[in-house]
Amino acid sequence: MTVGVLFGGPSPEHDISILTGLLALRELHQGRGEPVGIYWSKTGDFFQVAATVEAEAFLEGVPKGAGALSLRVGDGGGFFVAGGRLSKERRLELDAVIMATHGGPGEDGTIQAALDLAGLAYSGPSVAGAAIGMDKWVFSTLVNQAGLASLPRELLTSDTTALGFEGPYILKPRFGGSSIGIDVVADFATAKARLATNAHLSRGCVVEPFRADLSDVQIAVRTYPRVELSAIERPLRRTSTAEILDYRDKYVGGEGMVSAPRELPATLAPGQAAMIESAARTIVDVALVRGVARIDFLASETELYVNEVNTIPGSLSKHLFVTPPLAFSTLLSDLASEALERPAHRYSAAGADGLVLRSAGSIASKLA
Repeated sequence: MTVGVLFGGPSPEHDISILTGLLALRELHQGRGEPVGIYWSKTGDFFQVAATVEAEAFLEGVPKGAGALSLRVGDGGGFFVAGGRLSKERRLELDAVIMATHGGPGEDGTIQAALDLAGLAYSGPSVAGAAIGMDKWVFSTLVNQAGLASLPRELLTSDTTALGFEGPYILKPRFGGSSIGIDVVADFATAKARLATNAHLSRGCVVEPFRADLSDVQIAVRTYPRVELSAIERPLRRTSTAEILDYRDKYVGGEGMVSAPRELPATLAPGQAAMIESAARTIVDVALVRGVARIDFLASETELYVNEVNTIPGSLSKHLFVTPPLAFSTLLSDLASEALERPAHRYSAAGADGLVLRSAGSIASKLA
């Protein structure tokens, strides 16, 4: 099986996506495979890179020696290598693509739709699943409809005149990751002002009550060959004075989420582990989870709330599958197999039999 690894993209999470992609590439390469690295640049262009490329090669943008690729949709679509004076262009023959694209168009369904149209099998969420996971407002609505507990969450716009709960507040980009752009404010006036000063809130903002007594706990789930849950972890803040778990807590350390400080398995109040596991299984169906996802909760000794789902988690959450241990090579192999055996989507023109066109008559007559 020839597997591509797609990473990068025009997203605030571009850098951590590179780390996740390189981890997957190196693991596949060490397994004596011949994986194809596909780097998606900040400007939206695609390049083929070596499986052994290092993170520092991307500091100035596209690594030296990378070859330009184009993505084409339609019959016979896929990634193509440009031809030269003495060679024709050629299509990269890929059986499946491992998605390591975090945030932005790599995780909101945009690139997934393009790959569907190109006829490429890929891991991770479908278009619909990606869109649900990226939209915090939609996800929380579905969670509530499923009967799962979550903190109150409201949309905040320039026209909002009041909120249904008291401050302090935590502001989150409606369409964004779990850490970038998060803002904690004391009052409603400051929350409204942040809409104009926080660029990450420009496409939409959701606001919740900020609860300093709640801490993050999270669990990963994978859906192939069957639904399986990871151990539950409690990520730790690098500084005791931080209000929230931020980007540095999660990703600064060289290996993405792998090197982040954590308590694994997490010490939980009696019964909470079972509640988290039950909620995670429900969310698999509610949020159309496919591949590997991480589901985040907020917990105290007496309370537990669903927070959000990360449909393409950092490092593909490989570090969480410890009970029983799951080799990263097996995780990647299963992602590729799921991509092939359970396609995210197949388009069909069934029902477009020409009946409506034959009975339509003259278009000109309909404009009269």
